[in-house]
Amino acid sequence: MKFGAIIIGDEIMSGKRQDKHMARAIATLGERGLELAWCQYLGDDPDHITATLRRTFAEDDVVFSFGGIGATPDDHTRSCAARAAGVELRLHPDAEAEIRARFADNPVGVTPQRLAMGEFPAGSDIIPNPYNRIPGFTFRRHYFLPGFPQMAWPMLAWVLDTHFRHLFDPGKLGESAIIVRGAGESQLIELMKQCLAEHPGVKVFSLPRMEPERYIELGVRGSPAHVASAIDHLRQGVSALGFSWTDAGSA
Repeated sequence: MKFGAIIIGDEIMSGKRQDKHMARAIATLGERGLELAWCQYLGDDPDHITATLRRTFAEDDVVFSFGGIGATPDDHTRSCAARAAGVELRLHPDAEAEIRARFADNPVGVTPQRLAMGEFPAGSDIIPNPYNRIPGFTFRRHYFLPGFPQMAWPMLAWVLDTHFRHLFDPGKLGESAIIVRGAGESQLIELMKQCLAEHPGVKVFSLPRMEPERYIELGVRGSPAHVASAIDHLRQGVSALGFSWTDAGSA
């Protein structure tokens, strides 16, 4: 099962705000032995959002969508999800109950605009929001969360702990790397291919750094049972090529 993320908002695309959701999704999944397979950024373009969701609804990935589920004119995600699925937007009774409870003591009360935040594609279920009780929603393996981190991140953790606990394996992933000096990345390509061929339980990565010192972080990530032998393969191969290396540490 693959996990993906869609992060929506003109403020991200324009640079007015820096995205933090992807890093948090990676960390939250990683704590549970899971990985983020992909991430896509979208502006507040209804046609583009709809086309993207139409495609991802047709796939098998579990998708976390951040942003655009409010009730302001630039919040399109709820209506785009309904349009992509070919269903109507409907006020969800559980969402209505949460919103009414949230604003019961508010001087303005429960307005149509506030209730609109509980209108989800027909067939959705709600995702509870511990911050202010305005829920997100889930529909076709997609989990739609607010753009505000203080709301979205606890909701992300709740979704994983409630629906995907059977997949948790905190010891599933291991990582180890070495720092290689004096080599160009192209000079290590054949070694990386050999390592992948002989150690199918890992992925090999190469991260060149130019400043303040030039070197390559060469490493492996994957099943802990295969990481130790795979990184040893790289150590020996780098030495055989005549380059120096030091351990970068393990995680």
